[in-house]
Amino acid sequence: MKTVLSTKKLSLSQKELLLNAGLCLVEYDAIKIEFLPFEAPNTIKNAIFTSQNAVRSVEGKNLSFENTFCVGKKTEALLTKNNKNVIKMSQNASELAHFIQKNYQNEAFWFFSGSKRRDEIPASFKNSKNTLFEVKTYKTTLNSVKFDQKWDGILFFSPSGVSSFTEKNTLGNSTIFCIGETTASEAKKFSQNIIVANATSVESVIAKVAKTLVTYD
Repeated sequence: MKTVLSTKKLSLSQKELLLNAGLCLVEYDAIKIEFLPFEAPNTIKNAIFTSQNAVRSVEGKNLSFENTFCVGKKTEALLTKNNKNVIKMSQNASELAHFIQKNYQNEAFWFFSGSKRRDEIPASFKNSKNTLFEVKTYKTTLNSVKFDQKWDGILFFSPSGVSSFTEKNTLGNSTIFCIGETTASEAKKFSQNIIVANATSVESVIAKVAKTLVTYD
């Protein structure tokens, strides 16, 4: 039986997708999230969220957003669940940054981010007519764990997850499954055997794992 490692603890339904495909699963959280105190205006016209954790960090804070812009389907779903008006969902931060700079001028945007966020969003505002206010709302710490066994597949859901795993392990000959291109770009520093999910969701990653590793007689 082939064994896969998930660098994020999965929900029961997500685990069942792998187990029902005949795969053995080991899981752990490669990163830990700590929400931080922060200050922001009560009413914000344009807000940017590049992760679900950023959305969770503002829940219950009595903040009003006229427009939201996000990365990933799950981030969009969480915003929609919280009755936020999603103007644009992109598959990665570069794509979202391009959309904002192409379609908006002389606007202010608030970027709710984590301590290990990538540079695509802030960099796009440097020579822009738009203004960016960044608020760090959560801290990401690496939970580095040493593994002795080899894996048929390793599932990654963030660049930080890749950094955490590779602190004490090598990717070896494992097939690497990534939730998106930004995660894949980090993984490519350590392996060329990389498969990217069709959509930025855990379920899409699992679908790629099953399609790649499971052989049906």
